[in-house]
Amino acid sequence: MYRYDEFDHAFVKARVAQFRDQVERRLSGEITEAQFKPLRLMNGVYLQLHSYMLRIAIPYGTLAPRQMRMLAHIARTYDKGYGHFTTRQNLQFHWPALKDVPEILEHLASVEMHCIQTSGNCVRNITADHLAGAAADEVADPRPYAEILRQWSSLHPEFSFLPRKFKIAVTGAERDRAAIQIYDIGLHLKKDAAGRLGFAVYVGGGLGRTPILAKKIRDFLPEEDLLAYVTAILRVYNLYGRRDNKWKARIKILVHETGAEELRSQVEHEFAGIKKGGELKLPEADIRAIQAYFAPPALEPRPEGDAAVAKAAAEDPGFAAWISRNLHTHKNPDYACVTISLKGIGEVPGDISADQMEAVADIAERFAFSEIRVSHEQNLVLPHVARADLKQVYDRLVKIGLATANAGLVTDIIACPGLDYCALANARSIPVAQQIATRFADPVRQEEIGELKIKISGCINACGHHHVGHIGILGVEKKGSELYQVTLGGSGDENAALGEIIGRGFGPDEIVDAVETIIETYLSHRLDKSETFLAAYRRLGPAPFKEALYGSEAKAA
Repeated sequence: MYRYDEFDHAFVKARVAQFRDQVERRLSGEITEAQFKPLRLMNGVYLQLHSYMLRIAIPYGTLAPRQMRMLAHIARTYDKGYGHFTTRQNLQFHWPALKDVPEILEHLASVEMHCIQTSGNCVRNITADHLAGAAADEVADPRPYAEILRQWSSLHPEFSFLPRKFKIAVTGAERDRAAIQIYDIGLHLKKDAAGRLGFAVYVGGGLGRTPILAKKIRDFLPEEDLLAYVTAILRVYNLYGRRDNKWKARIKILVHETGAEELRSQVEHEFAGIKKGGELKLPEADIRAIQAYFAPPALEPRPEGDAAVAKAAAEDPGFAAWISRNLHTHKNPDYACVTISLKGIGEVPGDISADQMEAVADIAERFAFSEIRVSHEQNLVLPHVARADLKQVYDRLVKIGLATANAGLVTDIIACPGLDYCALANARSIPVAQQIATRFADPVRQEEIGELKIKISGCINACGHHHVGHIGILGVEKKGSELYQVTLGGSGDENAALGEIIGRGFGPDEIVDAVETIIETYLSHRLDKSETFLAAYRRLGPAPFKEALYGSEAKAA
């Protein structure tokens, strides 16, 4: 993984010192909260319902064990003993005292981490496929390009005060595991007919109150033109993006109002001017130098793995269930990618305790070449585990309560913190996720249902990505009470789609029953067990689900 150079160390150290002074001035009353707000947001500090919240950047979702141990130390020393992984591969601490934040930032800097640009109207943390560099279906590792973008965008003087926040995601496989079509810029790393590496470029995706899928404006961009083209997009956005209304300030609105073809024309014009100057062309040597940081580990042959897995699975049903759900095919047949589910039944999606963090760090160090990934689905991944070691990894995960065999199933729910924490939220997300998981806790029932992605947001800002859930749940406020609106048929993969609102909302005491009704309707209408919920919905449309949920009310509508 990437290691800081001298500039990175000096840059982060200076930022810590600067923010320490800003915090001291706020605590002394020298500056007001209004004056402090833009300063703290530039350092990932939010003011939530009950306390400050600190958001830590995990570039392209890659963590080293020493970094995970530092997160555990911070959780135990300065928070309430846990952290929360988000849908943008960040980690949030929800209970730090403001006086302690500079000390936390200093601890983070000691392990090459920071909170810079995890908030504010700038280029945010660059996200990527959590199986990058390991998955068998990958064309190339997208993380070197994410790192190049991170270095280029950090405190970029031209793009530090954009009309609104700006998010970029990169994937390197045909199967989109980074949800690139819901971001401001989505980059699909691919090869052209001549075998050259480059990118399909998507622009203008975003969820929130106006959900829009990104439009492809370039089918193939050579890798050396990456910074020039992204700069061109951001310049067009910076020039024409609205600044009079924050609800209409995202680039998705500019693309929608301008038209994808006209915006593409403007970007191409700007790009041609940048290319003519030549200053942003990525040198081949620099690309390869960054790629060297992401060279895969030396994977020794471990041919005994298949026999070991078969024997252990025959002896331990729990292990058998876990390997059937929580593994992904690795480039090397002797190895596997392991998903560590942070969705234990009845637990808070994405939460992890300090003790669990330390144990995962130990497992990664012992069995996974000291690499941990964070997925946008709020789980962790060990990208390189020998199949021969899977039983040992599983046994250790069982001991720390992280061996739930539910990756991709109905209980593997994405949820934002909701009204339990967030000042923007209208409704609670966490209790709904916990109740749904408890209702469908039976492993046999989960397997019978099959792949099903439920995503829950506590407000229209859609931090839980509900718009692209197979079943999406949005918490809203109506006459002072919480209400849950349901969407069906969404997807965040390469066949991205926005869910359709199915009808009137449900109260807190109705929403779990509504989800069960939707699932039972799917089971009764699917062609066979191989037809997933999403495939069935796309074949059937909303009618049978509306009928099941609303009866005569649906017919009248």
